[in-house]
Amino acid sequence: MNPLMSVKGSIITGFVLASLFAILMAGGAWNELGLARWLHIISGITWIGLLYYFNTVQVPALAEAAADKGGPGGAGIAKYVAPRALLWFRWSALATWLTGAWYLLRAGNFAGAFTLGLSGGAFSGYQSVIGVGAWLGTIMLFNVWVLIWPNQRKVLGLVAATEEQKAAARKTALLASRTNFVLSIPMLMCMAGATHGLPF
Repeated sequence: MNPLMSVKGSIITGFVLASLFAILMAGGAWNELGLARWLHIISGITWIGLLYYFNTVQVPALAEAAADKGGPGGAGIAKYVAPRALLWFRWSALATWLTGAWYLLRAGNFAGAFTLGLSGGAFSGYQSVIGVGAWLGTIMLFNVWVLIWPNQRKVLGLVAATEEQKAAARKTALLASRTNFVLSIPMLMCMAGATHGLPF
């Protein structure tokens, strides 16, 4: 069976291939920080990619589908696409935060990052910049699990809710998602800028 014919098979194949490259290039040496960073990047791309998909594609498309009185509507997206996308979205958000915390802890930067570079006596520019990114990511994780997901469950009919509750839930989820969309831009700047330089 071709592993490329399923999502699971493709993911496993990608990880096996990456592992082989890592073994060949590193000579089999274990690099925990490298592994933490790599998993953080993969989960972060999944999370932020879905965040951008929701905000730039799905939400506007559903609004157009609802306005198109003669069209097919958005039932297919709401029934089949959104629940699956939200599953990957919320778990990749948690994986991103956990792998980032793992990396910061093992590198000795967790406390420094979350105190914005002020915990070690001497100011740390790296910890300050990565810390702003970590705090923005933490706020975004909170929004995913406390505001977006519980309200999307109502919108999608996964839990019982009146039409008024669904309307309120739709607005709360949208605003939390848009907040995350906005916060992701400086968050990504800080994450990359901590080691590669800020763009200004």
